[in-house]
Amino acid sequence: MTVHDLIAVLPAPAVLLERCRAFAVLDAVLDPHAPTHTFEPAWRDGVALATMENGSGDQYALAFDPAGVFLYGFDHECDATPWREQPRAHWPGLLDGLPASLARYAGEPAFQFDDFFDATVCAWRETGDTAWRCGAVVFEDGDSDGAEWLFDLLADGGAEAYAEYASAYFGRPIDRPAVASVLAGLPLAPQTVAALDPSADFAAVAAVATAIGFPVRTTTAAP
Repeated sequence: MTVHDLIAVLPAPAVLLERCRAFAVLDAVLDPHAPTHTFEPAWRDGVALATMENGSGDQYALAFDPAGVFLYGFDHECDATPWREQPRAHWPGLLDGLPASLARYAGEPAFQFDDFFDATVCAWRETGDTAWRCGAVVFEDGDSDGAEWLFDLLADGGAEAYAEYASAYFGRPIDRPAVASVLAGLPLAPQTVAALDPSADFAAVAAVATAIGFPVRTTTAAP
């Protein structure tokens, strides 16, 4: 899967935003000290930001702007890495067609490394558009831009996919119904957090959830 395949399976922006928020809540339970997925509802004035960083140099970010959504990812080992040559250069066509309303994100300092926009995947969807778009990138058979593994969870959005990922990452079983509850946007309950991690501090997780706009239910009554 390259970015061309990715834009065909990404959900609508509103669905994607809630999916990103849910991933941040799940990570706040499972890995509170170094979450892979984060979400900032007020990163900039009117702009929410979702990020993923795997600790090995790979990452993605989505800026949910009133003008639309800007998405980029960086896989440091893929064929499309800017580091394939010096000075660094984007894969041809990566930013072709990026609309003026979202173009500033390619120059956003938070997305720069040594004053360069390190990206191997880039896509966008302006408000009012009916589809995701990407640049006129061309890949030969076997070429990769990192879209498949960087965004597979985000594109899938299912409890099974997240639970499999988390189980492999943390080396232990992950409660599927609890994951499904969070992904469905149901108010976070103590029993849901305990099912995900019995040692988790519910108050701390609830504080994170509240801060990012996820509903919290503090009673212990059954759902």
